[in-house]
Amino acid sequence: MIRGIRGAITVEENDSHLILEATSKLLKDMIKKNNINPERVAQVIMTVTDDLDATFPAKALRAIEGWTYVPVMCMREIPVPNSLEKCIRVMMTVETDVSQEKIQHVYLEGAISLRPDLASK
Repeated sequence: MIRGIRGAITVEENDSHLILEATSKLLKDMIKKNNINPERVAQVIMTVTDDLDATFPAKALRAIEGWTYVPVMCMREIPVPNSLEKCIRVMMTVETDVSQEKIQHVYLEGAISLRPDLASK
C-alpha cells in the first residue's frame, strides 16, 4: 500500500542553519516514528512559506545516510493570508503495510497548531 506521511515544523527566522537543523529534526522524527526505510520511499515533497528562502530544506534529507537516491523536491506553500509563518512542511510517499490510522504524522514547534489532533498521537 502507498501512504502519505505528513510533517511540519516552524523556525524562528529565515536562516539557512536554522532551516536545515529544523528540517533534519523533523525528518529524523518522521523516519523513526514510522520506521521508514528509504528504499520504500517513492518521493519526498517539501514546501516552505514565502518568508523562508535562505536555503533548500532538501539539503537536510541529503545529509541523512541512505537517502541519496530518494527523489525530493522543494516548493512554495500557498500564501494564504494569516496562515502560519516560517513553516516547513514535508510529505513522504511511502510503501508500507501500516494502516492509515496508525501512520505517525509529526508536527513540531509552532506547526502543532496545524493539526493538534494528530500532533498528540
